Amino acid sequence: MAEASVRCGRAFAPAHVSGVFAPRLDARDPRARGSVGAGLVLEVGVTASAAWRPTGRASVRVSADTTVPLRISETVARRLLGSRSGSLAVRLEHALPIGQGFGSSAGGALATGLAVAEAVGVPPARAVQVAHLADLFGGGGLGGVAAILGGGLELRLEAGVPPFGHVVHLPLEGSVLVGTVGPPIRSPRLLGDPRWMRRFGAGERIVGELAARPSWEGYWDAAERFTDTVRLCSSDLRAVLRGLRRRGARAAQAMFGTSFFAAPPPGRAGEELLRWLEGRALHPRELALSERGAHTLPPPPASDGDPPGRSGARRPSPRRKPGP
Repeated sequence: MAEASVRCGRAFAPAHVSGVFAPRLDARDPRARGSVGAGLVLEVGVTASAAWRPTGRASVRVSADTTVPLRISETVARRLLGSRSGSLAVRLEHALPIGQGFGSSAGGALATGLAVAEAVGVPPARAVQVAHLADLFGGGGLGGVAAILGGGLELRLEAGVPPFGHVVHLPLEGSVLVGTVGPPIRSPRLLGDPRWMRRFGAGERIVGELAARPSWEGYWDAAERFTDTVRLCSSDLRAVLRGLRRRGARAAQAMFGTSFFAAPPPGRAGEELLRWLEGRALHPRELALSERGAHTLPPPPASDGDPPGRSGARRPSPRRKPGP
């Protein structure tokens, strides 16, 4: 088949750390289900490149720079291809570990959706809805797709994606430290356990108080309070959070991961905190907050022999900024 017949799409979806949330799963329309909550949208995330050859028998292949199964992203690709013929290949690149509370399932689903939608000619709004439903029913999360449609500090005041839901994005310039302390947490196990879901309901009141007076400090108060209330932390992660807070940082668990995100104190205290983390064999990354949400990208420069997504795929690079 002539190379000119291949239709391509490329998209980026930012990573996200959820500091506080409460499930909202009672709506009749699943597009209106998910969670209320608040989190930070990060500058790095997932890049997806899609290539569709519209002739021949239908097939879908989703590959990535990881050995972790990508069932949610594959579901998105298959649903958007629909009854169309031809082969669809999607390549994902992740900037952060999967299963550690950095929104990889939602980011992968949304980046896949926007890239495939561009390749096969589906409206972006449809891609957002398909990504949300795949993440929700696939056990990935409870609102990550809605959260990363914009940047900065996000407040999910009503659950769901457009035309449902209500998410406020407050643009903030700043950065956070993120790091992992132990193995990934399996989100489906937690989301399928009624006892944990009831415990997560404690976030309802915390979100309401933050929404009444949203601010950077208010967000950290909410995130730390939620972390300490739900008690999902392993003993190792709990020790790290205590150490970070004793050294002047604001620090909370990234839901759902054996991982932390933190705002270090300025100046020498911040430098000493970084040395303390390195001394514990923890190697955090400093990541800026995103200025925008998920979006399509221009195609990479053509290069003979490169599979989709491996030629010129650019990841947004973290930059240093003063705290908000």
